[in-house]
This record gives sequence, structure tokens and C-alpha cells, in this order.
Amino acid sequence: MAGLSVAHRAALAHLITLCPPELLDGLRRAVRGWPGDKAQELGGMLNEVDQERRRCERALGPLTPMFRDRMDGVEALTFPAQVLPRLWAVARESELDLLARLDRDGPEASLVGDRLCLAAAAAVRDRPEAVWPTGLSAETREAGLEAMASCLDLAHLARKALKHLESWLGRPDADSLAELRLLIRDAATIHEDGAPRLIDILFAHLRDAALVLRLVTQTSGSAGRDEFLSGSEMAVFVERLIAGVEVRAARVAAFRPGPDAGPEAEAALEDIRWCTATLGELDVTLEMQPGSVWGKDVREARLKVARRLTETIRGAPKVVEAALPMIRAPLAGRMTRKVPDLNSDPASPALATAKVQLRMLGALRPAAAVFGCESDRKQQADALVEMLSRYAEEGFDLIHGGEAEDLDRALALMEAVARLLTYLEAHEAARTVRRRAAATIHGTAVRGASPEAA
Repeated sequence: MAGLSVAHRAALAHLITLCPPELLDGLRRAVRGWPGDKAQELGGMLNEVDQERRRCERALGPLTPMFRDRMDGVEALTFPAQVLPRLWAVARESELDLLARLDRDGPEASLVGDRLCLAAAAAVRDRPEAVWPTGLSAETREAGLEAMASCLDLAHLARKALKHLESWLGRPDADSLAELRLLIRDAATIHEDGAPRLIDILFAHLRDAALVLRLVTQTSGSAGRDEFLSGSEMAVFVERLIAGVEVRAARVAAFRPGPDAGPEAEAALEDIRWCTATLGELDVTLEMQPGSVWGKDVREARLKVARRLTETIRGAPKVVEAALPMIRAPLAGRMTRKVPDLNSDPASPALATAKVQLRMLGALRPAAAVFGCESDRKQQADALVEMLSRYAEEGFDLIHGGEAEDLDRALALMEAVARLLTYLEAHEAARTVRRRAAATIHGTAVRGASPEAA
């Protein structure tokens, strides 16, 4: 059978370059089971691409996370993703005889990787058009090329630093801290801005942006103090975190629960969690002065989030009352009492809003402790659990007394109550409501059975 033509190979090679690694892995596994010469050639192409990607990751690994934006949106030094394959191409072309050594683990692979990074740095300076086309991100191209070359010059230090990163983020001993400060000094001797550039590289490897504080506050013996760090070259990392807190605090303050606000509520909760973790890390690692610029910015952001939490907490009872209305029922003579309205719509917008509000109220427990409103949150949650349990109790009394006009609607309303209790982490109370609902359904089915079925 004839193999792939030149045109086919060119087209497939272009498509392969557009595929993410996960898709290529799945495609490579699938091609193994295909018959024919063309499938074998395609499999060979995929294997070659996978090998090149592994070599690129091993050689340029300290910098590869910088070719994608941070998932948390925090400002960071990044480069266009389209530049990475071009950078690898110019780095490898002069060192083809060394590439096979990247296929094995060990110090030799690290040495080859360092050499390839230096070759890439030279290419960035000598042939910038081959690495970063003039039409791509033109507004940041010149600064980006300069920063990329500097980072490549520091790649050998970053490769060494990444081996110690986990230790520095945990409980570093004196020897480990000495290693960090030595690497920072070495970076500063290579470039004037080498120290923050090295931290930029390490920052790209941190999933949790706030952990960078554990690095920058250890680069000097007194860097944990606000007034010292704010005037140093490492201040930019604290400013990025504070800017991230401010952006999220503004989004949280603007959020309002509604019947269709489920996705927005999840996003708001994620923002609150991020602010909670980041502010907690700031409190632990940095001696923030109340009157400093950073201290004022952090305090304002904290107040915005705290106000939103307080509004959510204190507004929950009214929202639940609107979602689960009560009606007046005759008691004796002219006396009446309030009982659940079992004709309420279990899919009403008011009930959907209550689900959003109470889901937030239950999920806010860790954040409320940080923002100083956990006592208020717990008090409201306990009161709501009591309110909902009483509502369910009275609702079942009406159902068992035959006063529910539409049994299915009434039971759906009880299920909604159980879900609200679950959001408040009152799991035992929720299970009780669901057990009573199940018993009611079973009892109705037995009573409605025909004598023959019985």
C-alpha cells in the first residue's frame, strides 16, 4: 500500500502542531491499532512530535510555564504560546548532536538543557524575528524579547532552584535558606534585575500565587517587614497579589444572588476562597503596617469582602421567608395560625434565589472566620436550620392530615427544604425530611393499591 504523500505529510504535520499534548497522546494510542502503511507513517510522525516535545520540556522546562497565562489571572511575566516552538527550533538547530542525551534522566541531560538555553538566548538576541515575529504582540515584543533573553540566561539557576522549591515553600532549614539567597545573589550578578527575574521564573511554577510570598520574604533576613519589602525589587510580587485581591473583592462586592445566579455564585465563592487564602498568607508572611500603602489597600479590599459576606449572611432569613411562604389557617373560632403554604411553587424564582443564598451561606464558613463574621454566620445558620426543620414538621403534619391539595407539589416542596438544609450542612435534619417524604410516598402507594395487588 502506498504511504503518505508529501502533501499529506505537510498537512498532517501542521495539524499535529495545533494539537495539545493530551489529544496527541490519545491519537497516538488510537493509531497503534490502525492497519496499513499510512497509519504506520502517521504513528511515526506522532512519535517524533512527542519525542521533540519531551526534549523541549526537558531543555527549556524552567521557562515553559511562562508561555501560558496563569489560571488564577494574577499578573505575571509571560510570553506568547506561539513563540515556544519557534524558540525550541532555533535552540536545537545548532546542537543536533546533543539532542539524544535529553532522552535520559541525569545530570548530563541538565547540562545539555543549560547549553540549549544559552543557545536560545543568543538566538533571541541575534535573530529575534526567527523567535518572535514582528506582527505578534507588537506592543510588548521588544520588552518581551529582552525579558526572555534574561530568563534564558538564568535558566541554569532556575533549574537548580526548582529542585529546592518544595523545601522553600514548606519549613526550610538554615542550609536551604542559604541556598536560596546564594542563587538570588548569583542571579543579580548575571543581570541587574536578575533576582526578580529568577523569582518570576519560579512564580510561573506555583499553582498558588500567594506562595510566592514565602520566597520573596526569605531572600533577605528582614524582608518580611512591610517597610523593607515595599522599597525592594521584590515589591512587584506583593503588589500583584494585592491587585488580584482588589479585583476579586470588587467582583464579590458587585455580586447579588438571584434565581439564575448559580454560575455567578460559584465564581463569587471561588473569588472569596482565593481572597481568604491570599490574605491569610499575607497575614502570616508579611508584617503589614496599618498606615502603609499596602496596609490601606489590603484593609479596603478586606472590608469590601466582609461587607458582602455580612449582607449575604444577614439577608438569608428574609430570602427564605419569601421562598417558603406561610398562610393563615383557622384554628378555633376566629383564631388562626400560620402554616406552610403547600401550594407554593417548588420551582419558583424565590426558592431558586434561596438555594443560591443558602449555598453561599453554608460555603462561607472558612472565609467568615478570616473576615470576622463567623459568629454572625453560625447564628443565622442555626436559626435557619431551626426554621426549616419546623417548616418541614408542620408541612408533613398538613400532608398526613390530608390538607395537601397536590401531594406531588407538597413533597417537591419538602425536597427543596431538605436541599436547603443540606446547604447549611444540617445533614441529619435533611435526611430526616427525606425519610419522612419517602415514608409518605410508600404509605400513599400502599393505601392506593387495589385489593388484588395487595
